[in-house]
Amino acid sequence: MAGGWSRDGAVQDQIDDTVMDAVLAARARLAAAVSAEGETHCVECGEEIPLKRRQAMPGARTCVACQSGRDARTPTVGINRRGSKDSQLR
Repeated sequence: MAGGWSRDGAVQDQIDDTVMDAVLAARARLAAAVSAEGETHCVECGEEIPLKRRQAMPGARTCVACQSGRDARTPTVGINRRGSKDSQLR
């Protein structure tokens, strides 16, 4: 059921687009051409990557500490397709 100026199915289209954006962003963050065996030492700090991490994450190139730092720095930029009523009223 659509309301106002939107057509039927517009809400589902927004949901599908948001999910697809998230999937594409996750794929972009994956290591592109990393060999299946990965690295034995972290490419950032040079410390040895534990065997358990290399087994759990084939192709891992960083240790847990460096990867945590990378994840913390990754900006989460999204598109607000719906917007808020406040922004529409201005």
